[in-house]
Amino acid sequence: MSNMISNRQRAALVGVLIIAAYAMLTYTITQDKVMGVVSDLIAGFAVIAIPFLMLPIFKSNENKTLNFSYMAARIIEGLLMLIGGIFILLPSLESYRSTLYEHVQVYFFIAGALLFYILLYRTRAVPRFISVWGSLATIALLVVTVLGLFGIKSLILDFLVLPLILNELFLAIWLMVKGFNKDAVGGV
Repeated sequence: MSNMISNRQRAALVGVLIIAAYAMLTYTITQDKVMGVVSDLIAGFAVIAIPFLMLPIFKSNENKTLNFSYMAARIIEGLLMLIGGIFILLPSLESYRSTLYEHVQVYFFIAGALLFYILLYRTRAVPRFISVWGSLATIALLVVTVLGLFGIKSLILDFLVLPLILNELFLAIWLMVKGFNKDAVGGV
């Protein structure tokens, strides 16, 4: 599939999948089981698909270890999201879904996001300010998440999650409208 689509199409598809990954919030917001299962499955498959679509963009000898780590983190994150969807279907496990997301999946999300933004920065596939913004926002999410482990929570800390959400939405729209930096990734 990687050679069957142009970099322009690849960028647009990655943008769409970034937005689709946020579908996992549906169950938390609506508590609708059917929508929750479907949205967790969509989100999980979207998260798994993104690193495969990005492989031709990130693939180089210098990025080999980072790219492998990125792919592993995102595949595990996506699988956890798929499991979260299955948990909704099983009454005895449904209550564990939030625990799965809040105490396991989030760390794979953070690792995958940080590696993603590092790889975007190194490849210059998008303007560097997007990569820097994403990296700093991911670090802020890590700090908030770790502080939460120690029972430190506040509304101000909750707002530190917004820069990452805004960054990902900005990046998704950028990829759908502008695509990748042609000078950095070559071709169309």
